[in-house]
Amino acid sequence: MPTSGNYFHLHLISDSTGETLITVARAVAAQYANVTPVEHVYPLVRSQKQLDRVLDEIEESPGIVLFTLLERDLVLKLEAKCKEINVPSLSIIGPVMQLFEAYLGAATTGRVGAQHVLNAEYFKRIDALNYTMIHDDGQHVEGLEEADIILVGVSRTSKTPTSIYLANRGIRTANVPLVPGIPHPHQLETLKKPLVVSLHATPERLIQVRQNRLLTMGADTGAETYIDRQAVTDEVAYARKLSAKFDWPMLDVTRRSIEETAAAVLKLYADRQRQRPPE
Repeated sequence: MPTSGNYFHLHLISDSTGETLITVARAVAAQYANVTPVEHVYPLVRSQKQLDRVLDEIEESPGIVLFTLLERDLVLKLEAKCKEINVPSLSIIGPVMQLFEAYLGAATTGRVGAQHVLNAEYFKRIDALNYTMIHDDGQHVEGLEEADIILVGVSRTSKTPTSIYLANRGIRTANVPLVPGIPHPHQLETLKKPLVVSLHATPERLIQVRQNRLLTMGADTGAETYIDRQAVTDEVAYARKLSAKFDWPMLDVTRRSIEETAAAVLKLYADRQRQRPPE
């Protein structure tokens, strides 16, 4: 049977990095709040010998088996073993590939890890990541015009993680903190190419996140203003006023995950790109 207590085994087998499997599996598992998967991840499974070791582990800890294997012999052996020991298995990309083949009228190339080839898109992402790391937290403001997106906001509005997430999508992203009493970079007022997006959160949420941050850092003195309710409220008001002055679109990230914030920013960016006249 399926679970032991509140846990079940989840075997993820890939002939590449396993990123696709992990993303899909976790998205589905998140829908089951009362049971937790014990993940067994097997990347770069490309030979019968490697698969044999995986099959031994599946037999030792039976559970759900998800896979993204392209080599037909490996798929047949895996499915046969799972049927033999009575555990469910499913190819994550198989049905999608069949749909593509039926619509396009052509077979797949069967290239393992084809999405990870060193093409122009890959180098675009690397360039974006390099740019984003250099222009994190208001650094090197002289290069802001080279950004695609600039995130601004007070401390702990998830500017940095959102920037990195966007960079991994190939979007050159800078972020600049807004601090009352400290002039914002004048470059923000004259930008032509980048989209500036202002991230906001409620004072209550900011105080909670900042308190956790201070506990993690072990800071217990000199941080009163950082988590003082009136001071934080004033910060939020200052950021909103500045955003309204320069007509920066504002996003409330209070209840948004990094992925949701990034998706909302990308929508704003796509809308802006459609509205801009062709160069």
